[in-house]
Amino acid sequence: MEINQSIEEIQNFKGKYPKQLWYLFFSEMWERFCFYGMRGMLVVFMVNHLAMDEKMANLQYGATQAWVYAFTFIGGLFADKILGLRKSLFWGGILMIVGSVILAIDPKSFFFIGLGFTIVGTGFFKPNISSMVGQLYKNDDPRRDAGFSFFYMGVNLGALIGGYICIAVAEGSMWQSLVPENLRWNVGFGFAAVVMIISLLTFTQTQKSLGPIGLSPINHLENSSKKRLEFFVIIGSLLIVPLIILMVKNVEYTKWFMIFIGPLSLVYLLIEMRNFSFSENKKLVAAVIFMLFSIVFWAFFEQSGGSLSLFAANNLNNDILGVTLSPNGVNNAANSLFVIGFAAIVGLVWLWMNKRKFEPNTVIKFGLAFLFLAAGFWIFYYTKFFADANGRTSLGIFTFGWFIITFGELCLSPIGMSAMTKLSPQKTQAVIMGMWFLASAYGQYFAGILGANIAEASENASNLDKLNVYANGYYQLGIYALIAGVVLIIISPLIKKLMQEVK
Repeated sequence: MEINQSIEEIQNFKGKYPKQLWYLFFSEMWERFCFYGMRGMLVVFMVNHLAMDEKMANLQYGATQAWVYAFTFIGGLFADKILGLRKSLFWGGILMIVGSVILAIDPKSFFFIGLGFTIVGTGFFKPNISSMVGQLYKNDDPRRDAGFSFFYMGVNLGALIGGYICIAVAEGSMWQSLVPENLRWNVGFGFAAVVMIISLLTFTQTQKSLGPIGLSPINHLENSSKKRLEFFVIIGSLLIVPLIILMVKNVEYTKWFMIFIGPLSLVYLLIEMRNFSFSENKKLVAAVIFMLFSIVFWAFFEQSGGSLSLFAANNLNNDILGVTLSPNGVNNAANSLFVIGFAAIVGLVWLWMNKRKFEPNTVIKFGLAFLFLAAGFWIFYYTKFFADANGRTSLGIFTFGWFIITFGELCLSPIGMSAMTKLSPQKTQAVIMGMWFLASAYGQYFAGILGANIAEASENASNLDKLNVYANGYYQLGIYALIAGVVLIIISPLIKKLMQEVK
């Protein structure tokens, strides 16, 4: 491919943002529309149209999301070694489009086939676009954080629009007159395919401006050897789709995978640690502690796509301050709306505290994330005191719970990935980032199990009794989140010692 700009010319841009950031912003925004739009539909579709009970739907959801995050590690690995970031992203996008089209044609018959393609596609797409954003900046460029904050807004803008529209149309609370009832779910899944095509077109039409960023690391090889390796990756990723379908369909297989993969990755890290100094190993121990706590955080937070989807569908009214809304759309999109509104403000608060020498360190911020999480889940619990005789309660109070939880996410999510890069030696950064994604996969998997337990307890209950069971389950999760946050704050001096000079 012709390179029309050097890396130096790209990185020496004038102003706040490089122009390439805009192109990547829109590619990512449409991809996140696709991902979050589908995420919000899965559990409700499984219960209402595949005749699954709520327990099984939660387990299937957990397995699906776990594989999405586990596969990002594999997708990132192939991008680093063979395809390069650009080809990997393009191939992932193609697979996501195929998966979405399959679901749009006949979601009932082809549900797991569509999911299989989407999971593998997301694994190739998701980890690589962020890496390209990082390469637009020199390592010491102070504008880098502002660039990532802007990019993070693109992620949430896509999640907000897709998260609301897809499920609202599928459930019939939006555009009823435009979309025939028997095609609502087809159209919901079809949206994901359309926006993914827009995402890929945005990327392919603007990638020339990226210069050498994201090109294949094997470009120096002979053309035949290069083509052979790329062909091997593409065929390999197609062959793994049936395996992923089998794993997601049979949650027992996913369980065995999760039992083995985590301990194996820790054993691998221990072997790697023999090559590092005592000081470097202490930092790696700190990184693993952060990963373990992040599993707990995401296991609770990701109830949004599982048990909270069913709670929203069954137990929430559709009114906030006189405005009629889709309860599930709100559940799926409110967090993204609040991130867009408050991410910059939270960043300014950290800067203000830093100037006055009392900004909390990374460990305390992680601890605070759990305290916000606990408060949000207790607000979900308190919705039960506002229920009518049919077990329907306030969508407004529920949304306030998401408002509080968003501050927890802002204390943990942007900071966690940054901490991983600072705590890991250069030679093992890919492994540590892979383990960070794997920790997210465990969080998603446990989210499914927790949601399934809550659903099982409410089986065959009236809607009012179901509300009480779900609300009491969220009260319990709030207690566990509080305990995790307090423990983290108590042991923060020990973790700070392990982190040494890393703030």
